[in-house]
Order: sequence, then C-alpha cells, then structure tokens
Amino acid sequence: MYTDESYLTNGYLDTIIDWIPGMEEIRLKDFNSVMRTTNPNDKQFTFCINATQQSHNVSHNIFHTFDALETSIVNVLSSMFPNVYTVGPTQLILNQTPEEEKQTGMSNFNAYSLWKEEPECLQWLESKEPNSVIYVNYGSFTVMSLQDIIEFGWGLISSNHYFLWIIRSDLVVGESTVLPPDFEEHVKKRGFIASWCPQEKVLNHPSVGGFLTHCGWGSTIESLSAGVPMICWPYLWDQLTNCRYICKEWEVGLEMGKEVKREEVKKLVNELMGDGGDKKRAKAKEWQEKAYKATGPNGSSSLNVNNLMEEIIMLSRS
Repeated sequence: MYTDESYLTNGYLDTIIDWIPGMEEIRLKDFNSVMRTTNPNDKQFTFCINATQQSHNVSHNIFHTFDALETSIVNVLSSMFPNVYTVGPTQLILNQTPEEEKQTGMSNFNAYSLWKEEPECLQWLESKEPNSVIYVNYGSFTVMSLQDIIEFGWGLISSNHYFLWIIRSDLVVGESTVLPPDFEEHVKKRGFIASWCPQEKVLNHPSVGGFLTHCGWGSTIESLSAGVPMICWPYLWDQLTNCRYICKEWEVGLEMGKEVKREEVKKLVNELMGDGGDKKRAKAKEWQEKAYKATGPNGSSSLNVNNLMEEIIMLSRS
C-alpha cells in the first residue's frame, strides 16, 4: 500500500526488495497488483492481507507447482510450515489417471476449462507446420478496450506469422467485440479466431511455437508443461509476479508493455517465433522435461499427492 499515488509513476516501483526469503532481487512492480492502492480499506487489499494471515492457521499447504520450478520458495515455505505439498502440474497427474477413475463421482471431467471449447481450431492447426503458430489467449477474466483488441490484431497480422486468437464474448469492456470488416479479411489469411479452445491440447500441438498470454498461473504452468515459450502481457493480481519469473527466472518469456501497441506486438511475435526465440524454446523444453519428471513415477509431485491422499484417508478414519 502507498501513501501517495505519485509512487505508482515516479519510478519507485522499480525498487528492488532484498529481504524476502526465496525471492531475491524482486521489484515492487513485480508484486500482486492489489498492493498498488492508497486506500487501506480497499476490499481486494484487505482480502489479501486477511488471506495471508489465515494461511498461518491451516494444517496443510498445497501448491500447484513443482519443486524444481520454485526450489528456493518451496524450501523457505517448508522451513516455515510443517506440511507443504507441491502437487503440480496437476493436469499432467490427471492425464495419468485411468479414464474410469476420472469418471468416478464426476460427469465427464477431463480438464479445468470454464468455457465451452471449440475443437475446430485443432483441425486448423493440423494444416500448419511445426512451431509456425502463435497462440493468443488472455484467460477467463481479463478484459480490455476494443482499441486494445485492434492493436493486438494488427500487430499479429503484420508479423506475418500464423496465429490462433481466442476472443471471448465478454473480452471487451462495455461494448460488443465488433472488428472492422477490412480487419477480418486480413485475419482470414493468417489467423483463426475462436471464443475458446481446449488449451492443453492447443499448447501441446506441434504447430504451436509460442503463447501470447496474460500470465495467469494456470496458463503459465500449462505452457511450461507443454514446452512453449511465452510473450507476457500481465493484467493484474499474481500475473505480474508470474511474468517476472517467466522472463527472468525461468528464461522462457518476453515481457510486453501494459499499453498495447501494434509495433511492439509485431516485434515480440517475430522475435519469439523467429531464430531469436530458439533459446527460449529450448529452455521451455527443459522445463517441460522437469514437469514430467515431477509428475512421473517417484517424482516429487507424485509422491506428495500420494502422501497427501494417505494422510486424508488416515484423518477420515480417526
């Protein structure tokens, strides 16, 4: 929380914080966006404060990550709390579950999508060469102006790369998402637009070579699990922290400015999808291997899931 709004624009947010264990050299601007308020009674701010305080009272802490991805943070948390479990990527663990077990007590549960998926995009991807498509999705809740959409669109078009672009029906704030006619004509030549898609399948498709994302944690860990590098356009909350780790710690992403400019979109897409993105693509594949190792036989996350299940069973019997 800040006492003066000038702190948000005068460079103060670039201050490096060196006293948080496990998060060395993180900047103020990389923290949860709810901290950027001058109102101590802000609802989101007080919610986060209360939630953090309550976390000290729980018996078990379960995190959707894996040990190799956030080693220093996991080590610090494990020294502070008695029961810390890393259980991710959960989708990789779920994918190993026999189909009949997935259906037990659930109705056709096979993913954690909140929207109706359009599988037609997978057919379109089949016609494209390996690593030739940039996938663009801003998540389930991010909103923006129509002008932002148009800037993103012209940037994607002028990059001359194929793109799969997810535009939700409620993506634009306060108005319908009506694209200019000439814009749609250009999109047809290089792109495919859908309102939602089966993201895990898309990210794991051979033709997808990059992901322009809002950096929500679900999208972040799915992209790492698929070995796909990212262009990061964080919107709020933890997305700012995730962006910092994607670009600086894990070295698999390029950070985009908050103000959407078609020239920057074009530049970053060309860099990530071209030869300049080879190192980040290789690094993403390394994280993919580590994610599969964590969720494989005797992997850290697999063992944690098994131990957690045993504890739950024991507690239910006592």
